[in-house]
Amino acid sequence: MENKKLIASAALAVVIATSVAAPAHAGGKEKCYGVAAVGQNDCANLAGTHSCAGQSEVDKDQGEWKLVAKGTCEDLGGMLKAAAKKRFEASKS
Repeated sequence: MENKKLIASAALAVVIATSVAAPAHAGGKEKCYGVAAVGQNDCANLAGTHSCAGQSEVDKDQGEWKLVAKGTCEDLGGMLKAAAKKRFEASKS
């Protein structure tokens, strides 16, 4: 019986975690590059040196992104993906 409770609790935790994370990508949010603090990025960077959230090593790295309210990225001093990619490609040459 205790084992069933443990399995049910684990399943519930997975459901809650995925339902909380999924809407963040939905309407009202956009990826904003260059605004994440150290360890506060939301996922993989443009350089491909990591693929997980929380791995940024420099504040406001232009290759790192964070989800922000749609329409606020540039007000925060960041760039949308097209501008960030263009700047990243230019820095490689």
